[in-house]
Amino acid sequence: MEDYDAAKSLKDFKPKHQFFVAVDSDGSAFDSMEIKHKECFIPNIIKYWNLQGVSKYVRQTAEFVNLYSKWRGKNRFPCLLRVFDLLAEREEVKKRGIKMPEVQALRDWVKEEPKLGNPALEKKVAETNDPVLKHTLEWSKAVNATIADIVKGVTPMTYVRESLAKAQEHADVMVVSTTPYEALEREWEEHDIARYVEIIGGQEMGTKPVMLGYATKGKYEQGHVLMIGDGPGTDMRAAKENNAFFYPINPGHEEESWKRFYEEAFDKFIEGAYAGQYQEMLIEEFNQYLPEDPPWTK
Repeated sequence: MEDYDAAKSLKDFKPKHQFFVAVDSDGSAFDSMEIKHKECFIPNIIKYWNLQGVSKYVRQTAEFVNLYSKWRGKNRFPCLLRVFDLLAEREEVKKRGIKMPEVQALRDWVKEEPKLGNPALEKKVAETNDPVLKHTLEWSKAVNATIADIVKGVTPMTYVRESLAKAQEHADVMVVSTTPYEALEREWEEHDIARYVEIIGGQEMGTKPVMLGYATKGKYEQGHVLMIGDGPGTDMRAAKENNAFFYPINPGHEEESWKRFYEEAFDKFIEGAYAGQYQEMLIEEFNQYLPEDPPWTK
């Protein structure tokens, strides 16, 4: 019932303004991607999946997938599989005789489950008692515990507070994230920016395209919905699938992106001047920052 109720709050959301702005959290509103992946996700990948013998390559591969490629911002479970797949192809790993974990049950679950979060995984584990899924859940919970322990005092990006306050005057603002709700609520409340948003949407509610659709479909005019984010395969995809505009937060240039949003882009959005050449210029610039292929394959 918890998952259903969470999604229901999005479906039942009633607009207060003519415009809607969705904001990603990790890597967009907060400069938290580096610390979360380098200090929380990756050490637990090495520990829980017995990859100590190739830890150097695990770090390099996981950082590429989660931070420096077009996979940036995607859900943790597909990203974990992507890390395994890239590692399995690396000659350095093959030479050391390290085999990747057999995780077919996880692959099947990722394909069939629309809400890739711990609650859905817990339910599947209870139904099947599958050892691979059980171990994946232990890893995922360990990641969350490490994040709760380590990730504190990570402030919002410069110009985020000002941008949210400005947007709130003209638009309904919502957090759309693949981070668990509990972590989102803690981070947004800790820095007193939760007051600028109507809803905080976490991974338990579904994928980003699904969440954005629930919150906006049939409720706003064409050209009145904007998604802000740093992930091409998540945030930009959510915008495209819902026929919304996309505003990119460029990795490594986050502050400049938010400054431009505050001083220029939001005004263009509400004035009807965002479509076409302006958005295309932003996306073309954004695409240059995140490659598809790893540097070690070149």
